[in-house]
Amino acid sequence: MNPGAERKKGILEKFRSLYGGEPAGWVRAPGRAELLGTDTDDNLGYVMTMAIHLDTWIAWRVSASGRVALHSMNVGESLDYRLGEEPATPAASWDRYVSGVSRVLGLQGHALRGVEAVAHSTVPIGGGLSSSASLLVSVCHMHQAAGGFRLDPKQTALACQQAENQDAGVNCGILDHYSACFGLAGTALLLDCRSLTHVEVRIPADIRVVICDTNYPRTLAGSEYAKRRQECEEGTRLLQAQDPSIRTLRDVNTPLFERLQEALPETLRKRCQFIFEENQRVVAFMAALVRDDRAAMRRLCEGSFFGERDLYEKTVPAMERMYEAMMGGPGVVAARQSGGGFGGCMLAYVQAARVEEFSRHVGRQYREATGIEAAIHVTEPSAGAGPLEW
Repeated sequence: MNPGAERKKGILEKFRSLYGGEPAGWVRAPGRAELLGTDTDDNLGYVMTMAIHLDTWIAWRVSASGRVALHSMNVGESLDYRLGEEPATPAASWDRYVSGVSRVLGLQGHALRGVEAVAHSTVPIGGGLSSSASLLVSVCHMHQAAGGFRLDPKQTALACQQAENQDAGVNCGILDHYSACFGLAGTALLLDCRSLTHVEVRIPADIRVVICDTNYPRTLAGSEYAKRRQECEEGTRLLQAQDPSIRTLRDVNTPLFERLQEALPETLRKRCQFIFEENQRVVAFMAALVRDDRAAMRRLCEGSFFGERDLYEKTVPAMERMYEAMMGGPGVVAARQSGGGFGGCMLAYVQAARVEEFSRHVGRQYREATGIEAAIHVTEPSAGAGPLEW
């Protein structure tokens, strides 16, 4: 039996054991790989992104109870609450990603119906591939299907971002939700986080994206993520006082920064420098992909990784060991971090013909350097969220 069939079978068995009978429908939403653009979405800049093959599935059916009953197979827990009575205070727990979506949709005036559901995800939780947005977006699609209404992808992404901001208490940008909603098979996206538009960018046909999970626990990711965002916002405020044309760090370029940087304390200078340079790297990376300039791809990814290490200070030794393993791997074109830093996943662009050799090398080298077993996933640009058809 193929992995998809095995997965479906397991979800069906759990659904029948909890609720009896069969689900009425299935939905899915993918995780995402941040190809280049660490935290540029928080500053309304550009990000190179793509949806990936790892995703969340939900089997569901309408319930007359007016309640949401959902079981997560990944955490082995269930939640049950009445629609309209979602918790009002934010909390960093998986259930708030579920109840937050129905709360936001209800506030928008959509007629929701009770559901019974089982969720299962192949997106590593806490790995920096956006398991949270994958859950949020799949839950949003479940409610649309059950309630008989339809949101366009942008409306879905914004509703899910609002739920994550307000109900899970994570002050994140739009990148993850947008990627899950707009992902396209076969192409990456250059996302403009100010206009909420994108252009399609093809990765050269003989390059594969290989996700290398450090399996290092991201214990600092939440608190330090919020701190970096606050530092960038404060840095923007100080720069804006010098030049009112600056709305976000997206509006800063090198000559302008060189002229104004004395207004910033050292830590804020480093944070702001990383973000505006990263934003420039994203645009340059798109051009490098289009012209298949592999030396430029390598240089820009190196700048992103070392900038995150030295200016943004979000790396840990496990990430450095993984970077060394990836950059020494057969067939590697370029490599960098992906996601929130402090561990989690990294990614490499690898010649397709050498992917297996590369994967073996990285697994061995990283294990020898850290004693940790890496998880390695070969992925490709994948379709965005929607119904699962059998």
